[in-house]
Amino acid sequence: MYEYMMVQVPPTIVVKQKEQAGNEAAVYLQSIANQYAAQGWEFYRVDTVGVVVQPGGMASLFGAQRTVTEYYVVTFRRASSKSLDDPLWRSCSMAGV
Repeated sequence: MYEYMMVQVPPTIVVKQKEQAGNEAAVYLQSIANQYAAQGWEFYRVDTVGVVVQPGGMASLFGAQRTVTEYYVVTFRRASSKSLDDPLWRSCSMAGV
């Protein structure tokens, strides 16, 4: 059994042109992975999650369109300290939670 930690990271990394090395994204993600590894978390994966925001009442009347924003979420995991004998943990596990 595992427990999971999700960390939202910015979709874009801004660097100055003279400081660009071409590996900024890797260095950034590596620093996050190492930070959480030091706390006992194992890197698991990176996902993109799209969030759609529908315009409110007045805005939609004036033709505002929905907006879609993509976020990146880094997932870490570690062995759970929960016992399989814990009834709550067992019921969540059986329910697929």
